Formats: sequence, C-alpha cells, structure tokens
Amino acid sequence: MRRTLCFLAAIALAAGAAQAAQPRLLTAARIHTSDPAMPTAEALVWDDSGRILAVGSAEDLRRRHPRAEAIDLGEAVVIPGLIDAHAHLMNLGQALMSADLAGARSKDEVIARLRAYAGDLPDGAWLHGRGWDQNLWPEKAFPTAADLDAAFPEVPVWLERVDGHAGWANSAALRAAAEHAGGRDLGGDWQPDGGRIVREDGVPSGVFVDAAMALVEDAIPAPDAALREQALERALAAAVRNGLTGVHDMGVSRDDLALYRRFAGAGRLPLRISAYADGDGGALDDLCRDGLYWHAGGRLRMGGVKLYMDGALGSRGAALLADYSDEPGNDGLLLTEPKAFAAAVRKARGCGVQVATHAIGDRGNRLVLETYADALGARAEDDHRWRVEHAQIVALEDIPRFAQLRVIASMQPTHATSDMPWAGDRLGEERLAGAYAWRRFLDAGARLALGSDFPVESVDPRLGLYAAATRQDREGRPPGGWLAEQRLTAAEALRGFTADAAYAGRAEDEVGRLSPGLRADFVVLAEDPLAVPVERLDELTILSTWVDGVPVYEGE
Repeated sequence: MRRTLCFLAAIALAAGAAQAAQPRLLTAARIHTSDPAMPTAEALVWDDSGRILAVGSAEDLRRRHPRAEAIDLGEAVVIPGLIDAHAHLMNLGQALMSADLAGARSKDEVIARLRAYAGDLPDGAWLHGRGWDQNLWPEKAFPTAADLDAAFPEVPVWLERVDGHAGWANSAALRAAAEHAGGRDLGGDWQPDGGRIVREDGVPSGVFVDAAMALVEDAIPAPDAALREQALERALAAAVRNGLTGVHDMGVSRDDLALYRRFAGAGRLPLRISAYADGDGGALDDLCRDGLYWHAGGRLRMGGVKLYMDGALGSRGAALLADYSDEPGNDGLLLTEPKAFAAAVRKARGCGVQVATHAIGDRGNRLVLETYADALGARAEDDHRWRVEHAQIVALEDIPRFAQLRVIASMQPTHATSDMPWAGDRLGEERLAGAYAWRRFLDAGARLALGSDFPVESVDPRLGLYAAATRQDREGRPPGGWLAEQRLTAAEALRGFTADAAYAGRAEDEVGRLSPGLRADFVVLAEDPLAVPVERLDELTILSTWVDGVPVYEGE
C-alpha cells in the first residue's frame, strides 16, 4: 500500500487537472459498483477523458487492455464516489471561518470557545459562531443577549444555531440591528412573516427564529470577495477529504453561482456541484430566461430550485398539524405563504426547473405534497423528480403519497441521531411513528436520497452511513438503536449516498455507479463498508478520493 500511495502522489503531481493519454487499469481487493448488473468487480478501466471503459475481472481487463497504465491498490476497497444529496458549501466555508460551537454543553462553554476564537478578531469586526444547541444544556432553554454581554459588551456577536434556523445576538448586535433599520424598535408584540422574535416582557431576548434572523443579519457587513473565495476553498477541501465527489448544494444565489463558475473555469472545483437556486429570486429568474446551466467541464450545473415551507424542529419552527407537545399553543412556522409557494412551484415547472422543498413538520410536508399534486396534475407520472428536503416528520397516511407522486425523499440520517434525545419531547410518542422514517419510505416504494445538510451536521458521509445503519450515536446509544425498525442496511445506505443521490440530481447517466460510460469518480477505502460490522462504518479509512480518474485527495 505504501508503494501505491507514492504512485498516487506521483499521478496527482504530474497530471493535475489533465490526464494521461493512455487508459488506466485499476485493480483492488473488491470494487463495489452500485450497479445491479454487476454489483462487485476486481478492476475498472477508464480513458483520458475520465470515463469508464470497462468493469470486470482483473484477468479479463488486463487481456482486453494490455497497454493500460496499471494501478494496483492491493487490499484496498473501491466504492463509487459519495454524493451528499443536501448540503450548503458556502455555509460550510463560513462555518470553518467562525467559532465552532457544535457540541457545547453549556452557555459557559460557548463563551469560553468564543473568548478563545476572538483573540485574533480584527477591530470593528463582528464575532461569528455557529453550532449552539440549547437542547444540550442543563436548562434546555433559549439563551439571551445578557448571557453574552458580560464577556462581549462592545463587540457585536451573532451566533447561528446548529440547524441554521435561529440566531443568538448580544446587546451590541441588537443595537447595530436597530441602527441599520433606521432606529426601528424591535420591541412590542409584532412578528415578521415566517419568523419569530423571542421576547421577554416585550423586549427582544436576543434569539431570532427563521425569517426574523434577517433583522440582525442585514446589519452584518458583507464578506469581501477574498473571504468568500477562501470560504469556498475550505469547504471544497473538507468535502473531498471526507470522500465526497459530488454535492447537491441547496440554496445557491446568483452571486454564489458566479463564484462557482469562476472556480470551474479555472479548474479549481475538485468535485461536482449540482446547485439549486435560492428560492424564487434572481438565480431562478436566470434559469427561466437562459435555460438550465451546465459548465462545459462537467463539474458544475444548476437545474433546480430549493424552496422553503417551514422551519426546524429544534427551534420549534417546523410546521406541525398539532401543537408541540412541549409548547402548547405553538404549531410552528410557515416560512413561505402557501399561495406564494404554489406560485413559485408553478413558475419552476413552467421553466423545466426541478423543484426541491424544505419541509420538516407533518403540516409542512402535507402542504408541499398537496401543492405538488396540484401543480403536477395528470403529469405526476412524468419524470419530474421533484423532491422534499428532510421529510423528517410525516403523517403516516402521507408517506405513500411520495411514491404515488414520484416525489423523492431527500433525507439526512444524522439528523435522526442528533435529534433523538429530545424529538420525543417535541412530538410525543404517537407522532414519532412517522419521524425520520427511512424504512417506511422505502417500503412504500419511495426513492430515498441521502445527505448531511452540512454544516448543520458534519460534512463526513461516514457518519451518515453509520447513523442510517445503526440509529445510534457514536457511543452506541441507545442499545439496539432509536426507533430501530427504521434502520437501513449498509448497502441501502451506500446506495442512498451514491446511485440514488445521483438519480435525485438527474445525473445517473454520469455518476453514482461504476459502470461503462460513466465518470470515474470513486473513493478508495482500507475497509469494506459492506463487510465490516455496521458499528464501524463511522471509522472507515479514506485512502483517496478520485474524480474523473484523478486523485483529488490522498490520505497520509
């Protein structure tokens, strides 16, 4: 293996974005193809364009391609390149350039991490952080501005909750927000559409939920071009380091797409980005005017739009059919008014744009399904591939409608294992029957695409494979798994991150399987993910990540 890794490094240095003229023949202990026609193989051959010529036995391919450049991976195992079907690249990059608050077990720990991070903060800059979760703290209650003020009396602080659906500001940030709004008083009892200002005695407490977050975020100076480029570079490096060869990037603005296009044109995209426009705005208008976007290099496209229906469960913004069990009188938030949502869906359909909609609560999911059914009409059987992103809490009678409408359930396994300590408190036991119900969706005939929603969860897809197959945290809790009957097999989980994710992105003729004619996108592992105990899926060793037959990441 040591000789193999040296050889891979030589390829990377010599080839860069270009490729050798002669075909390459790779052999390994086992190759999982995600192709039902040939599930496993010993070897694969690809040409100088990065497309696979043949897959099969090592002996046969050596005979058929005697002049191919040989790459022997010894005992390593190859799988198709992993595709995250729901993620946020720019948000990941920004998170990597902010204070990391994920997993903090108290407000004191949050402040300690902020103090450590703030040491190098430039004068006049805001202090940003991401990842706090009040459900992990002893009091399990939303924090306040006062909790931050003693440590940061003058520096504006803005901290995004782990799900990105709530933010926590200190008093300096609240003053900046009021000044940016022309001195507008944020007190009283008014609420912005699709959002909630948490107040105490009519005064903003410091927490803003969903659409209300814009009241603070609009006051934050926009990052300059150099910072945005650095954020994207960091996100891309993290993705390929964790075995991702493709990302469905949900909510990409016109400006973000322009940045991606510059990277693609300069050969700086080490993976494939399937971008979804950020709602009914400029990027969708561009698609409707100019048509779906494809970059000639094959690593960037935009053919879909990501819409919003409701908020998130952790911040009690997911729209439920009945009140939250732990907050009577609150049934969540609709981030898009139903008539406006229906208009956006019809607009996208008229432009031939794939629709993907964020829906977490059972009311949110039902509204999306009803709107889809109305917009599709008699054409529900067409190959539209519309999607529901998350589909976390779905009424049992609505689950079969996904297959009936040919709607893809785009779900994130680590959401279940992150939410399981408190999801029962939010929902009560009865509603848990349709919560994170992967097995129910598959059994009902729905297509399941898997992702992470990074940076809400980790960018590492191995954690998704593990969560899908165990429904446990990484310490093995609870024994036997949470709602264990909804587990997937390791093979089903792998398919969700490969062939089915590719299908959800309309790219099954390009990626997702290791099959002749498709791209040579694959990951080299030290262990076999379909042979190790499922409890070890989160520990798989990534040796290298390849895109178009060229290594874009190599481990130590």
